[in-house]
Amino acid sequence: MKKLYIERHSSRMRGNHWAVAILFFLAGLSGFALFHPSLFFFTHLFGGPQWDRVLHPYLGVLMFLLFLAMFFLAVRSNVWRKEDSEWLEGAPGMVFHGDDSKIPPVGKFNAGQKLVFWLSAICLVVLLLTGLTFWQAWFAASFSIELQRVALVLHAIAAFVFVLTILVHIYAAIWVKGTFRAMIRGNVSAGWAKHNHPKWYAEQMEGRAPKA
Repeated sequence: MKKLYIERHSSRMRGNHWAVAILFFLAGLSGFALFHPSLFFFTHLFGGPQWDRVLHPYLGVLMFLLFLAMFFLAVRSNVWRKEDSEWLEGAPGMVFHGDDSKIPPVGKFNAGQKLVFWLSAICLVVLLLTGLTFWQAWFAASFSIELQRVALVLHAIAAFVFVLTILVHIYAAIWVKGTFRAMIRGNVSAGWAKHNHPKWYAEQMEGRAPKA
């Protein structure tokens, strides 16, 4: 019997996702190089310290713009619902004890995935707004040094939260077998969908779910 696969992400969404992922690593490494002297060696990946300083803000802005496109593609599927709060309450039992009896049926994305989505969006907005204040080539002259110092701290905090969020996102994708297929080939097995996202699976079987 032929295995049934269900489309989970369009080629446009997958391409956008991987473009953002690549820019995340490039912007992150170039940012780490500027964050602390012990990480200065990362500048060699970008042609030296001068080029690192030049490229980092452009990489960040491009990442924000591409994520913005992905945001509008996926925001409808990431609206917080009652079952998401219930999912969070049952998540510790599932993670630490393998007990998913308190996990309610979820749609296309579960509460953990929605948290990654919204935390990423918030962090990127903070990173953009704070980064503009000390972007020497364009905007720094318009802001006081006091404001820039506050912005630097907020920029570092947002970067830390964003990196931590993405690391959890990567770990979860590895932990849940079959998830990577969704962002590589664009589809998942019917069994995976039924087990991990039963409400979305039911909608797909009825042909009523919007594609994102």
